Amino acid sequence: MSYRNGAAILSRANRIKSKLQSSLEATVLEVDDVSYQHAGHAAMKDTSDKETHFNLKIVSPKFEGQSLLRRHRLVYDLLSDELQSGLHALSIVAKTPNEVANTTK
Repeated sequence: MSYRNGAAILSRANRIKSKLQSSLEATVLEVDDVSYQHAGHAAMKDTSDKETHFNLKIVSPKFEGQSLLRRHRLVYDLLSDELQSGLHALSIVAKTPNEVANTTK
């Protein structure tokens, strides 16, 4: 964790976790930074930001009754400030607790 003027600066991954957990009340929340897989790509050459690509797995009761598109829009809306400040790409798996329970039976 970095510090600026005595205050802790959270990594992008930790900010993503915090925003999604508090808003979606997730029962499962996995945030995997896969930026290293994209380090040599042309779009990433001119950026100093090292946290640009993430895989997300979110299980939330807030997704009940929502289409997959609506779930993704909700996640993108929650992370809009991150997307405007260097977050380049998200891969999202968004499920309800019932969907997860039904696939494990």
